[in-house]
Amino acid sequence: MTTRRAFLEQSALAAVGLSMAPAASAARAAAARPSSIPDTVFTILRPPDRLTVQTGDGYAPLAATREGRWEHADSAVSTEMTESGALAVTLRSPATPVQRLHLRWNGDLRGLRLLLGDAWERGYGDLEWRGVVPDRVMPWYVAAWDGRITDAYGVRTGAHALCFWQVDRQGISLWADVRSGGMPLRLRDRTLAVCEIISRHGHDAESPFAALHAFCRMMCPTPRLPERPIYGANDWYWNYGNSSADKIRAETKLLVELSPTGGNRPFSVIDDGWQPARGTDAAKTEVGRWDRGNERFPDLPGLVADIRRIGARPGIWIRPLSAPVAAPDSWRLAREHSVLDPTVPEVRQKVAADIRRLTTWGFELIKHDYTTFDLFGHWGFQMGAAVTDTGWTFAEGPIRTSAEVVDELYRTIRAAAGDTLVDGCNTVSHLSAGQFELCRIGDDTSGTAWSRTRRMGVNTLAFRGPQHGAFYAADPDCVGVTSQMPWALNRQWLDLLARSGTVLFASLAPDAVGSDERRDLRAAFATAAAPQPLGRAEDWLESTWPTRWSLMGAARAYDWIGPEGIAAV
Repeated sequence: MTTRRAFLEQSALAAVGLSMAPAASAARAAAARPSSIPDTVFTILRPPDRLTVQTGDGYAPLAATREGRWEHADSAVSTEMTESGALAVTLRSPATPVQRLHLRWNGDLRGLRLLLGDAWERGYGDLEWRGVVPDRVMPWYVAAWDGRITDAYGVRTGAHALCFWQVDRQGISLWADVRSGGMPLRLRDRTLAVCEIISRHGHDAESPFAALHAFCRMMCPTPRLPERPIYGANDWYWNYGNSSADKIRAETKLLVELSPTGGNRPFSVIDDGWQPARGTDAAKTEVGRWDRGNERFPDLPGLVADIRRIGARPGIWIRPLSAPVAAPDSWRLAREHSVLDPTVPEVRQKVAADIRRLTTWGFELIKHDYTTFDLFGHWGFQMGAAVTDTGWTFAEGPIRTSAEVVDELYRTIRAAAGDTLVDGCNTVSHLSAGQFELCRIGDDTSGTAWSRTRRMGVNTLAFRGPQHGAFYAADPDCVGVTSQMPWALNRQWLDLLARSGTVLFASLAPDAVGSDERRDLRAAFATAAAPQPLGRAEDWLESTWPTRWSLMGAARAYDWIGPEGIAAV
C-alpha cells in the first residue's frame, strides 16, 4: 500500500507515572469552588489538591504557601482565576530546570462511564470513547460522560506547554510539559504563562457531541475561519508524487466540470511532487528548496494562471522544515540534521521567504506539512506522555518551551502567508487553532486501500468533528477516486464528507471517473460548496467507525464494511 510515509505500527510511549495524594477536605474544595457551580459537580476551577514539579533530578511536591501558590526551592507555581473564568497557571524557576508540572484534583469520579480525549496532532484511527483507563494520555482536553451528562475539562488553545489529562476514579490530573525539546526548561528571570484551564458542566438535554462542540468553542475564543466552505481536488492519492503540470490541468478541468457554478469556486491543490528534482536521483541535492518547480512543473506561476483560467482556485503543498543540503550546521536541529531548527532566526527567515514566494506566485491556499514529526521525531500516535526523545534541545538552548517554539513557527508561517488560506497538516492541533484556517485532523486516507480510508477518515471525522468551526475548518482528508478503490464503499465516504459541513477534497484519477462517479461527485461538490450544519455521529459512543449520522437535519446510515467483513490481515 502506498502512503506518504511508512506507517509505523508500534505502541505509544508509556505514560508518565501518576502521583497520587490524599483527598483534600470537602470544606476546602467547597470554599474554592466558584459559586455558580453546584456542589455536586466535580470542578477543577480551584487550586489543585496537590502540585508536583518534575525537575532535572526527579519529582518534588510543592508546598502550598498561600491560597493558589506552591513553592519548592526556587520553583513557584501560581494558579489564579481570570476575569474570563479560566484558572491561569504560571511558573517561576530562576535556577532550577523544570520538565513538567503535575496538577491533581481529588474527588469521587466513580459515576463516570466513558471518556474522550483529543490527539497531539492528527488522529490515527485511534480516537474513541473508552471506560476509565487511569494511565491513558488525553492531550489538551477530556470529555467525561456519566450516562446522562457530559462534562469537559481542558486548556485553552495557544498554551505555552504541551498539556495532557489523566482521569481515574479518585480524581483528575493535568500534566504540563514545559521542556525545551527533550531537555528541562531553564526559565531564568522569566515567568512562564503555562496554560489557562477551563471546564464546562453539561446539560441534561444535550448530546455528548453538542457538549464537546460547545466546549471547543470555549477553548478557542478567536478561531480563524475561512469565509466560505472549502472543497475541491488534491492530486496526492492518484499521483503519490508522480505528478506534472499537465496532470494538474487535467484534474482541474475535471474538477470544474463536476463542480457547481457560482462564486464559491473549488480549489485545485498541487501536493508533494512539484519541488526541484522530486522523484529523481538529484532529489537529495535539491531537498528543502522551494524556489522553483522541477522539469514536470517548469512554470508554476503559469500553472497558477491556468488553474484560474479553467475556473478553480490554486493551492500547493510544502514541507517547510526540510533542510537544504547547503544549510549550515548551525541551522540544523540537534536531534535530526535533515530538519531545520526554527529557533534560528535565519531559518525563520527562510521559512517566511518560502511561504511568501508561494503567495507571490498566486497560490490561494498553502498546505504545510510534517512540522510536528520533523521537530519531535514521532508521529502523534507514538508521542504519548513522552512526546519526544530526551537529551536534545533547540539551537537557542533550553530557554523556551517546545510549545513556545512551535507557536513562533506557526506565527511566522501565518504572517508570511498574509491573507492566503493555510491548511496545517501534521500540526499540533491546539497550537494551530486560531492561527490557520484549516487543519488536517487525521492521518492519510488512501487511493489504494479502502481499509485505510475507513480507519483514518471515518474515525477522524466522527471524533474530531466537534472542532470544526470552533478551532478551524476541519479537513478530514481526501476521497481517493481511483480504480483501486471500491466505489460502492468509497462513495459513502464522499457522501459523508459532503453532508458533514466540513472540508471536502477528492483526488480525481481521470481514468476512474465513470458515469456513476460523475453523478455522485457532482452531487457531493454541489452540497459541499454551500454552508451546511455540522454533522454528528449518533453511535460514536458505541463504535470507532460510526455508521449512524445526523446530517443536514436528517438521519443517514452507512455501511463501512460490506458483505465480506473485515480482513484479518
